[in-house]
Amino acid sequence: MALQAPTSQRLDELCSEEQLQLLNAIDSLRSQGVSHYVSLPQIIVCGDQSSGKSSVLEAISGVSFPVKSNTSTRFPTELILRKSDASSVTVSIIPHYSRSDGDKEALAAFQETLKTFDEVPTLIEKVKDAMGISTMGKAFSKDLLRIEINGPDRPHLTIVDLPGLIHSANKHQSTADIELITEVVKKYMKEARSVILAVISAKNDYANQIVLSLARRADPKGLRTLGIITKPDTLIPGSGSENMYISLARNSDVEFRLGWHALRNRDSDGDPQTLSQRDEQETAFFSKGAWSELPLSQLGIQPLRNRLSKVLLHQIATELPNLMEEIAGKAAICQQQLDKLGLPRTTVHDQRIYLIQISQGFQTLVQAAVDGTYNLAFFGDAMSTAGYERRIRAVVQNLNRDFAAELDKNGERYQLSSPKREPSTNGNTLTREQYIKKIEILLDRSRGRELPGLFSPMIVSDLFREQSSPWAEIAERHVRKVWAAARKFLGHLVNHVADVTTVEAIMMYVIVPRLDGNFKAVSAQLSKLLGPHQDGHPITYNHYMTDTLQKLRRERDESRIDTVIAKLFDTFSGEGRLRAGYSLEQVRDAFIVSGDRDMDHFAASEALDYLSAYYKVAKKRFIDDLAVEAIEGCLVAKLKDIFSPIDISRMPDSDVAQIAGETTESRQTRENLEAKLRMLSYSLETCRRFAEFKVDDLSENDERDNSSNDPAFDDVSWTEGSDDAGLKSPPPTSRDILEAVAASEDVPSLEHGCLEDVVPSKDPGDDDFWTGLSSKKDKKAKKSKKKPPPDWSW
Repeated sequence: MALQAPTSQRLDELCSEEQLQLLNAIDSLRSQGVSHYVSLPQIIVCGDQSSGKSSVLEAISGVSFPVKSNTSTRFPTELILRKSDASSVTVSIIPHYSRSDGDKEALAAFQETLKTFDEVPTLIEKVKDAMGISTMGKAFSKDLLRIEINGPDRPHLTIVDLPGLIHSANKHQSTADIELITEVVKKYMKEARSVILAVISAKNDYANQIVLSLARRADPKGLRTLGIITKPDTLIPGSGSENMYISLARNSDVEFRLGWHALRNRDSDGDPQTLSQRDEQETAFFSKGAWSELPLSQLGIQPLRNRLSKVLLHQIATELPNLMEEIAGKAAICQQQLDKLGLPRTTVHDQRIYLIQISQGFQTLVQAAVDGTYNLAFFGDAMSTAGYERRIRAVVQNLNRDFAAELDKNGERYQLSSPKREPSTNGNTLTREQYIKKIEILLDRSRGRELPGLFSPMIVSDLFREQSSPWAEIAERHVRKVWAAARKFLGHLVNHVADVTTVEAIMMYVIVPRLDGNFKAVSAQLSKLLGPHQDGHPITYNHYMTDTLQKLRRERDESRIDTVIAKLFDTFSGEGRLRAGYSLEQVRDAFIVSGDRDMDHFAASEALDYLSAYYKVAKKRFIDDLAVEAIEGCLVAKLKDIFSPIDISRMPDSDVAQIAGETTESRQTRENLEAKLRMLSYSLETCRRFAEFKVDDLSENDERDNSSNDPAFDDVSWTEGSDDAGLKSPPPTSRDILEAVAASEDVPSLEHGCLEDVVPSKDPGDDDFWTGLSSKKDKKAKKSKKKPPPDWSW
């Protein structure tokens, strides 16, 4: 079959230069491998094995594919159809990204140009050999076969044929093959920009065909799925099976927003009929019987070509803005990763410059974190775990507060029981009398030259040393928590400013050793702060101690007076009258404090008061000293200097090379990122160039439309190079194209809102054609005045 002698009529609509640029732009991105990074708009053909997928492709394209019942698609096939003056068929292979570099190079070199369509089946076998597919070995491949067909009778269409889904393993198709094919089909289906062409064979019950369940799982609402019923001629006319499939075609059973379509396939077993004969036989079949009751737009190959072209064009047009946004986002991330890698570091000088650069960024972020200024992107969300860990000032402040609360609750060796105070968790709670008894014993064993009823000042030192003994453990635990928080913070920071290949070396050889040194400095400062409390004698000139001592005594007096009042007065009557039987002398005597005749008890009680008063003063001082002199002075304030440019400039060459020298992995990572960024940048520029062209074109058309008040203006058929009603008609805009798609009476599924449901809502006042099919005003005009869609036959 010569390329110059096409055998079937092809769609000659929707063939403007604008559309060709649009479709070619997307195909170009796919050929560059962009689909590995972002989902591209496409039509994918899916179905169970032997469902008739290859026959559908053959009917759409006019190219003969292997359709024998004992063969099946062994790899994804991208079929690109383009209308052009010259006919050609070009075949290439796009290697899967998981291939080795050698395999990628070999497969990418596969290029074939065919002279006749009869060579396609032979070419398929060559492709299998190139991909390493054999019936006894590797049965399927993830590589993509790309077939580009140009000719004057071709539609503007790109579709991807996927391997048929297998129900059970046999000697030619293993369980592993089944899993591989299912994985490939699921991957293509789950891409939100893919329109799923679900091919169902009428030879089998559609409820048992795998493709339907997978399509429903990938597209639960059926917004982007078009069902294709093949082999309807195998059904017995008037049978229940035929009625069931006709009901399916009416979208009454399995509902898809894009609807259903029916095709009659050629016989796969040696049917010699040409494609033209196939189309004639199909037309004859659908013109009679129960199938003739369906709309013509749902029957046969010619309406399907129209339908697919419109669906693909609409899908690309509506997804392009989101596609550009996604590409821009991934390109920005890629650039950030490259920035972290820095320039190639082949010499010690390059390596030192790299370390100095990231140390500058390190210091900037440390200073911001220590100052509590969290407006940089590094700090992220405060409500996330990582975001909080990066806010080192907030973490330290909270840990200091927790330490103060812990010391207040559990810092005393013996805690005096009190209804106003939460009991300690260390289980050493004593009543005042129990504590006085312990002090009396200590007084007996430490007696000096003091008179009875007095106590030696050294007693307070001994008592305080014992009472503050838990401080060391609580403070050490607090220091370890702050140190651990600082290490987490610095780990996040180094991961942010350095590339993945140097993070570990920087942490191991720079950050951790110096942070450990800071920890030792904090520990030494802690020991210094604990020394006066553990080894010295009480010293304070703070009047708070006197105030506390007086407060303690006042509280005991108030408690005793309350007891006396409750005993002498009728406090329950609300009048506070003196109870009968008490004289004024008795009342006076009751309020007079009787002397403590036990001098040791009195001395012990006084010593306990002094201990309690001094403990509170010393505790407050210790909390502040630890926070200011140890945590802040020896750790937090020193974080910025852990990784400084000055230290890097003085670092020996051997250390610089050990830390920042590039590994093979690092060089490969940079090369991959650079290739990815080039690809994404090219893709973004391609999309932007096309989108900007459309916006400008639309603006010009708006000015043209606004300049005309002729109501017949809307009925002009825009045909390139022709004049109508005295107007020189430019090519139609993409808005015209989409409105024609929406208004087309050829496709009922489009008329009933199938496409509008997947179009983003139009912002009032926004006239960009990407954001909607037509305005409300346009729709009202269509309802009030029926008009044919524009003629796209140029």
